[in-house]
Amino acid sequence: MEVKRIPVILDGDPGHDDAIAWMLAQASPLLDIRAVTSACGNQTIEKTTYNALRICTLLGITAPVAKGRPAPLLEKPMNAPSVHGQSGLDGPVLPEPAMDLSELPAVELMARVLRESSEPVTLVVTGPQTNAAALLLAHPELKEKIARISIMGGGISHGNWTPAAEFNILADPEAADIVFRSGIPVIMSGLDVTEQALIFPKDFERIRAVGNRVARIVADWLEFFYEFHRNIGYAGAPLHDPVAVVSLIRPDLLQTKPMCVEIETRGEYCRGATVGHDRKRANALVNLGIDRDGFADLLVEAVKTYGEDER
Repeated sequence: MEVKRIPVILDGDPGHDDAIAWMLAQASPLLDIRAVTSACGNQTIEKTTYNALRICTLLGITAPVAKGRPAPLLEKPMNAPSVHGQSGLDGPVLPEPAMDLSELPAVELMARVLRESSEPVTLVVTGPQTNAAALLLAHPELKEKIARISIMGGGISHGNWTPAAEFNILADPEAADIVFRSGIPVIMSGLDVTEQALIFPKDFERIRAVGNRVARIVADWLEFFYEFHRNIGYAGAPLHDPVAVVSLIRPDLLQTKPMCVEIETRGEYCRGATVGHDRKRANALVNLGIDRDGFADLLVEAVKTYGEDER
């Protein structure tokens, strides 16, 4: 029996955990990657776009890649070199891009994919939601062609860049507000669940032992990410962005709750906060728990799809 694949657009600011999320997406027989778009977030748009091209080359993603908006909708860019390094993807050497960048900007490539698709497309947004919001503003006629938006961002109980706000939302709260108010189904993977998606040295050594090129690079990415997080008190590397993909391909690994999520855009101390409650109709399915061991096993199985052991 042929599996019906979900058409997706991958939008992110890679980023070690974005890269691993895209690895999961490409490995899954359930997803059909129609386009990849870069966002300004972890690093400048020039760096994240270059990283997107290199990741797609490594993983064999042949969908068109487009450059996103150079800044948030209203504010100046906010980057995170302390987390992902000056390149935005420090660590192992990656191949140079084997494809050209699309002549279309991200929003127009997304719009073209939506128009040409015979069925609604899912957006997987693992960086600030700038491109998704810009798409909704520029092409409201295409809203019905978006099946859902699976995001990594926010946190119901706490933030990480400030006490109240997680980085991806804080980088462009106005964009997140547009997405959550859009009426399109949102799956939210925030810090509540992603900080439970911890990968330990024993896990990335299992991945490294698979032996192919992608497995070794993923293990090196995890090691880099682990060292940063260990130095600030984490027991492992929290793989935030892959949970947005797990939501589509292995929802059985997640514990979820429907909630109304509203974005604070004006607060002096709480700007970028994701306020989740049940006083209004739910607009998001919020992931709150994950089977950590099952998640680690999923990563190991995913890297195996990229070839046989080369030892």
